[in-house]
Amino acid sequence: MQHAVGAPLPPPHQPGQGPAAGWSPAGQYPGQQGPAPAPGFAGAPVPPGAPPAQTPQHHLPPHQVPPQPPQHAQPPQHHPVPPAPDTTGHVQLPPGAPVAMPSPPHATGAPDPAATTLAVLLIGPAGAGKTSVAKYWADHRRVPTAHISLDDVREWVRSGFADPQSGWNDHSEAQYRLARRTCGFAARNFLANGISCILDDAVFPDRPVVGLGGWKRHVGPGLLPVVLLPGLEVVLERNAERSGNRRLSDEEVARIHGRMAGWYGSGLPIIDNSQLDVAATARVLDDVLARSIASPPQW
Repeated sequence: MQHAVGAPLPPPHQPGQGPAAGWSPAGQYPGQQGPAPAPGFAGAPVPPGAPPAQTPQHHLPPHQVPPQPPQHAQPPQHHPVPPAPDTTGHVQLPPGAPVAMPSPPHATGAPDPAATTLAVLLIGPAGAGKTSVAKYWADHRRVPTAHISLDDVREWVRSGFADPQSGWNDHSEAQYRLARRTCGFAARNFLANGISCILDDAVFPDRPVVGLGGWKRHVGPGLLPVVLLPGLEVVLERNAERSGNRRLSDEEVARIHGRMAGWYGSGLPIIDNSQLDVAATARVLDDVLARSIASPPQW
């Protein structure tokens, strides 16, 4: 229905109900002062400013007297429409839930992580190659796999982005927590629908506030953490190839790398990819994940 320019728009209808009380449809048609006369009733012209003449109903012919509703009639009851299930097109999506610990294989052979639905957290300092390895690993699996980078999700915030390079404060920590929770929810939804996930983040072993506990809480106990920790010289070289806010100062890279050394002795699997390219590191990651599935790390 089209409405004239300047005419009031009708209020929104509620499900199963007509227009809200008090709204006059005359507002739709400028120049029309009231409802049109009923068919078959020829009234005399009404002078401007004079109220229209009212004809008593007992003077109307029998065929023009409007029927009166019975006294016992009840107004129609409108029942609320139940909400539709979460669907995409006609396919209902399973809800996301915490990821359970993977079950050890029943066969005697080693499990094949390339054909298993997994949730992996790749940890490492800036310049360790986390993002490159995670993308390659996700691209070359035999089952659907998603890559979720915490840095990418943090940078969804454009105006007001709290860059940790400018100083770690309440705003940068709040945005980090929000991004981690968003990544966790996304991973749970992907996994609930049969899509593996690999997440990457620079998690510090001496910073429990933004450490593994949050990832375990948001994704689930079945998340498999793996540390990627090449030598300092390699990390400095890779960081020098970066640009924008992803590139850190050499002092900051060295400080982060030193703190990451605390993962040694933590019980988490560690890959030193100093002499490995991306493809070779992804193959080592598969070997590490096969052992983690057979004997999940305690964290």
